[in-house]
Amino acid sequence: MQGQGKGNFPIFPYRGCPNDDIYQCNFPKDLRASKRINDTVQASPGYFALSLNTSIHTEMTVSNHTALYRITFPGPASNATYTNSSLPYSPLILVDLTDLSDSRSNGSIAVDPDTGRIVGNGTFSPSFGIGTFDLHFCADFQGASLRDTGIFQNNRPGREPKSLRTYSTGATGPVPAGAWVQFHPPDEGNQILVRVGLSYISTERACANAEREVRGSFDFDETRTVAEDVWRTKLGVVSVDPAGVNSTFLTTFWSDYDSFYCIWDSYRSIHPLITLVDPLSQTLMVRSLIDIYRFEGYLPDCRMDLSKGYTQGGSNADVVLADTFVKGFVNGIDWNTGYEAVLKDAEVEPPVWSVEGRGGLASWKALKYIPADDYDPYGVGLFTRSISRTAEYAYNDFVVALMAKGLNKTSDAERYLETSGYWENLFKADQTSFLNISEENGPLLDSGFSGFLMPRYLNGSFGFQDPALCSLMLEFTSCYLNADGHETYEGSSWLYTFYAPHDMAKLITTLGGPQTFVSRLQYFLDTPGLNYIGDEQAFLPTYLFHYAGRPGLSSYYRHFYIPSQFNDSLNGLAGNDDSGAMGSFIALSMMGLWPVSGQDVYLITPPFFRDVNITNPLTGNTATIRNVNFDGNSYQNIYIQNATLDGKSYTKNWITHSFYRDGGILELTLGANESSWGTSDEDLPPSASTGFFT
Repeated sequence: MQGQGKGNFPIFPYRGCPNDDIYQCNFPKDLRASKRINDTVQASPGYFALSLNTSIHTEMTVSNHTALYRITFPGPASNATYTNSSLPYSPLILVDLTDLSDSRSNGSIAVDPDTGRIVGNGTFSPSFGIGTFDLHFCADFQGASLRDTGIFQNNRPGREPKSLRTYSTGATGPVPAGAWVQFHPPDEGNQILVRVGLSYISTERACANAEREVRGSFDFDETRTVAEDVWRTKLGVVSVDPAGVNSTFLTTFWSDYDSFYCIWDSYRSIHPLITLVDPLSQTLMVRSLIDIYRFEGYLPDCRMDLSKGYTQGGSNADVVLADTFVKGFVNGIDWNTGYEAVLKDAEVEPPVWSVEGRGGLASWKALKYIPADDYDPYGVGLFTRSISRTAEYAYNDFVVALMAKGLNKTSDAERYLETSGYWENLFKADQTSFLNISEENGPLLDSGFSGFLMPRYLNGSFGFQDPALCSLMLEFTSCYLNADGHETYEGSSWLYTFYAPHDMAKLITTLGGPQTFVSRLQYFLDTPGLNYIGDEQAFLPTYLFHYAGRPGLSSYYRHFYIPSQFNDSLNGLAGNDDSGAMGSFIALSMMGLWPVSGQDVYLITPPFFRDVNITNPLTGNTATIRNVNFDGNSYQNIYIQNATLDGKSYTKNWITHSFYRDGGILELTLGANESSWGTSDEDLPPSASTGFFT
């Protein structure tokens, strides 16, 4: 319900307790767990349902701060289906002071013996950050007359008292605790409705939220309809022509999931997608980011439950702000304070840079890279990831330069444009890579490519990290936020060497020129285990062929990943969805555009549909991307032969946000082979070293 489905205050229903004895029901979650029946699971915007092997069927819908459950119990006639034939029909529903990760420290709960209302709160820890947060709830019930109430602690229920407080001992995990209500058989349909309101402020506010949003008779179908209508409004700005498209692709396209967690996961594709389909929400989120800076001193790289989350790489809220800035958003955003915030990220190291800002800034300024053996007495954080942090800090500086230019701060723009090139200082031109691409414990073979980002020390000498380390080929799970982590984060040097989105022209030259770059990128994408599309850093490399004058190859590899890695099967989502990152990769790829986050650049590829229409909710204008010679049954024609924008020839392989803001028709004529479209130097996306600022 909040966060990323963290499971605070779960409810659990019983048809009854054996021998009508509450002491024979199991209350803690490890004892009461029941298996779901897989083919009963239903999920759609605003609705979720499943059945347990207890024959209880539960449906769920939501409003802004409230969940509404409709629980259907097996009636008296089904009593014989139970192993314990003495099970009575007297439903019991408990509310648990817990969450999925058992992070609760303190908590309280109370049940009203007259109405059955249960209110409570708990102090929890964020799932990926520091500190704690308080959350409050208010649960009400309809559909059956009240029979009994009480509380429980451990696996021991009681009818008195009607409230309890629980505390952490500090030595063990939280003691299971909660409250329960028992009912006479439901009035009709064997159904009981449960309304649960939430608030970060108080139980009174949680009750007020619930009473305001789900009134009267707890009308489940009406609440579901309202939720679905809200989703339709949000999603309705995008329409596609489904003619000739396999239903698998349609399901995959519309199956995005959206929640907010770490900006490292979301800045590359989630925020750019929201910028397109819901610019007002993007505006509000940027304003919130600036408010966090205003009141807490730094922009967050990760934020959940009012708490500071762990920074995984650079200060990537800078990219979110810059992406919104360069696309012309205003709407009450204080861009002067926003610029002040990104400037502070670049200049002032915080005391705890593991949760905000950047670390190693003294070395960054003096050495022009983050050393693997950094000496940093100015702040605290994990002294790992020197390669990936250097690459991300460089891009962070570039987006600061973009904002400075837009705000007419010329000297700042020039300074940060220069520091955005610091990624080159970790490039070791003679570094080779030998890979085992045949079998387990097979021979290491020369990849044929040299030049990789490598660790570098305070004294200027280079260290070594196998370029394949942190890929599926070599110690894939060793590169997280662990103290013994390596110099790249959730990806290899093979991957991070491709990360210079602000100056791909320089990178392509550094790696040997367009032809060698294309061969190297193909090798990276074709070699099993070297690239893992289930991590967000792997999204952009799929499209980097655009910068080398081969946009057709971007289209080719996009069609490789969809549907081989992204489809409508049970395992049809690569990796962890990470707040919807995987879903946003699918949506943007199938819509025929890829945003280079932090820049006013969208890379053009043919949509997976004959037409895609995006209506800007603020301007009311519609941008249409239309395929000519579309063949959705086979997808042989995936290469652009020529293009027109509003009837005029368009040769660039990229486009700006003005197309989506102002509307227009981009018509793409397709063929079965690559063409010369979008391949000339003047048609390539901009780079810092080739006049990005001119």
